[in-house]
Amino acid sequence: MTDLETRPQRLMGPTRPTLRRAAPALLGYAAVRALGLLALAVWSAARDKSAYTLLTARWDSLWYVRVAELGYGYEVRLPNGDIHSNLAFFPLLPWLERLLHTVTPLSYADAGFVVSLVASLAAAWGIFAVADHVYGRRAGVCAVLLWAVLPVGIVQSMAYSESLFTALAAWSLYAVLTGRWLTAGTLALLAGLTRPVGLAVVAAVWTAGAVSFMTSGARSSVTSGAPSFVRQWRGRGGVGPSARPGSAAPTPGAHATAHAPSPTDVPGGEGAPAWRRALGMLLAPLGAAGYVLWVGHHTGKGPLGYLDVQAGWRNGFDGGYAFARFVAEKFTSFPSALAGAGLIVGVGLVIRLYVLCVRQRQPLPLLVYTGVVTALALCASSYFGSKPRLLMPAFPLLLPLALALARPRTSRAVLVTAGVAVVSAVYGAFWLNGSGPP
Repeated sequence: MTDLETRPQRLMGPTRPTLRRAAPALLGYAAVRALGLLALAVWSAARDKSAYTLLTARWDSLWYVRVAELGYGYEVRLPNGDIHSNLAFFPLLPWLERLLHTVTPLSYADAGFVVSLVASLAAAWGIFAVADHVYGRRAGVCAVLLWAVLPVGIVQSMAYSESLFTALAAWSLYAVLTGRWLTAGTLALLAGLTRPVGLAVVAAVWTAGAVSFMTSGARSSVTSGAPSFVRQWRGRGGVGPSARPGSAAPTPGAHATAHAPSPTDVPGGEGAPAWRRALGMLLAPLGAAGYVLWVGHHTGKGPLGYLDVQAGWRNGFDGGYAFARFVAEKFTSFPSALAGAGLIVGVGLVIRLYVLCVRQRQPLPLLVYTGVVTALALCASSYFGSKPRLLMPAFPLLLPLALALARPRTSRAVLVTAGVAVVSAVYGAFWLNGSGPP
């Protein structure tokens, strides 16, 4: 029997994210990232550049190191009047860099690299835990490998905050799905200290918490803590997330959702004491809110001071108007028109994947989290080239692709993944040796 076939027999309780269970995913992830680093080292050496410098001492990495070493208050005033302040960078990564530098001989840059490597493995494990819980082990492995082979996956090995944030977000979402409210709230707090998009994790925790209070005392058979009215939204008769009425056979993961445990079967689920749910919800926004309020106090501009800091970087949220104008300007000449068409296709693919997430009836916290991350990434008013990197934490978008990759035989899935991994590694090496982040 396959893992997917035997899974319903094991789902009398929550799936435990043991290291042994996640080992294939983590080993595959490590192999993909090692390939990417090897390609970067070879390409950089051919261009007389240091691959390690590209990973630890360029672009945003320098800003994080400066915060870790000197604290906040550094800014650069550009000739056009823009002010780039290091207050734009949230503090958790530089705090960890400073801590590691203090207790080890590592430099701040070295510490940032180590934090990112460890965090990337933690993120891979968290992605596996979420996907395994919802769709089964095979889909979990595929989801991790897909996250590893993203075109900008090399950023996962850089001294950037993407890996750290994704790790905190994934494990917070897993805690939400399994009803561990205090853990979910604490991790959401830390995610809010890592990147502005930590608001997406807060939104997921608050949505799940509000829904659990609305249906408190009612037994639900939906995945991990969702209420009874969401069960009706997910479909009738135990139809799995990828199955459609009239389909001949369920797709991988259908059993996992159809037989998912009741919240009352999960320690800390909907049957958890109300104070745990309330405290988890209370903790969730404290990280992001605390830093934003501190920046406002530090700058003397009140609660909206952080928005002024972002404005100095010409960054903000305009509903996607600036990005749409940027894409439209690409059609002024033939060569750039191809890039414009590619951008439209890329955005269309992201939207299509989110629609598939909804149609496959992913748990509501995942949909909320993914929706907020995607909206903030696509509707930011600047740094258009960084949008693929900003979308990297939206790993639930990969779950429909993971289900598709889980269907073929293992040998075919391995060949497909290996081919994409090689392309990703070459692209990452080319990218960092060229324009690179952001």
